[in-house]
Amino acid sequence: MRIFLIGFMGSGKTTVGQKLARRLGYSFIDMDMQIEKESSMSINQIFKELGEDGFRRREHDLLLRIIRMDNVVVSTGGGVPCFDNNMELINQNGMSIYLKMTPESLVKRLVHSQSKRPLIRELSSAELPGFVKTKLQERESYYLKSKIIYDGLDVQIEEIVRMITREPL
Repeated sequence: MRIFLIGFMGSGKTTVGQKLARRLGYSFIDMDMQIEKESSMSINQIFKELGEDGFRRREHDLLLRIIRMDNVVVSTGGGVPCFDNNMELINQNGMSIYLKMTPESLVKRLVHSQSKRPLIRELSSAELPGFVKTKLQERESYYLKSKIIYDGLDVQIEEIVRMITREPL
């Protein structure tokens, strides 16, 4: 089984993914961390040197490799479902779980990690809420294609385990 955690940056995909993988005895892949490792560059450097298109190509190529793996929990980057045919690939090849959060909750989390996130690192604290709201509105139609939609603010790992074992693949 492949489990893909979907959601906006700061929604907790990595934290939840690590816990879920431990609970299930699965491997864990954070797509952003894997791309950094394989590229020997930070996400910020990739954006700077290759642009967003170059980064998105690397995400798609990694996704194509992941869908051939078994027993893995994947923390996707926030934009992964929104490009190419990635969301369709995810749903055809695994269980997708959208960790849904409000723009306000996301801003509270993101304000402390802006420098590590290329899409928001140049924004002022006054600009961040508007950006998050707009970008979330753009992306949510993709996120809502997930097989499971789950409140990202109060994640209960055992509840997610029960949900994915009930859902048909």
